[in-house]
Parts: sequence; structure tokens; C-alpha cells
Amino acid sequence: MLFWILACLVLWLVYIYTPATLNFRHDSVENLVGSRDANVPPSAMTARARRAQANFAENLPFFLTLAILAMILAPAKMDLAVMGAAVFVLARVVYLPLYLVGIPMLRSLAFGVSMVGLGMMAYALLT
Repeated sequence: MLFWILACLVLWLVYIYTPATLNFRHDSVENLVGSRDANVPPSAMTARARRAQANFAENLPFFLTLAILAMILAPAKMDLAVMGAAVFVLARVVYLPLYLVGIPMLRSLAFGVSMVGLGMMAYALLT
């Protein structure tokens, strides 16, 4: 489980730095290293990256809580919890590029699969 927690935290860093990296391409260097008083409207892809980041931020506490509880409370069902964690993290890996490119149905499917992963983790705790 520790591997998937660390993988999720690394993925969180990717989600954090993706909007800034995309914004760097069309904003001036002076504005980016300065106080950012002149707000440049984000590109469509940067705006999507920010929304994906916000979505991940909403789901990360649930993942971390379930993962830590599984490590503490459910050693007998650890296989199911680890599988759920893997499903969550891998679905979120797929989710970001689908969101950036703007593929709505597949993005929603990837999000749904990540929720199934959280459900698997919760089920491991409840049984």
C-alpha cells in the first residue's frame, strides 16, 4: 500500500505543476517570475489542467484516508485495498491527459473507474 500512497503523491505533484508548465508557454517570463500583477487569461488547456488539479485535490483526502486506514485496520483485506489503490492511481494517471486533450466521455469514464478504486478500498475496510 505504501507504494501506491507514494505514487499518488508523486502524481499529485504532476497535477500541481501541469497548469504552471502549460501557462509558461504563452505567458511572459517577466510576469511568471514577478508578482503576476498582469494576469494573462489561461489557455483552454491550462484552464482544463487547473480544473483537473482541483478535482484531484477533492479526491486525494479520501484516497489517503482509506489507504492509511487500510494499513492500520484491515490487514486481512489488504489485497483488495491495494488493488483499489492501484485502480485509483492508474485511473487518475489516465484522467489527466484525457482532460487536457478535452475528451469528455473517456475522461468521465476514467473518473468513474477511479471512484470504483475508492469503493474497493472502502469495501475492504467494511468487510
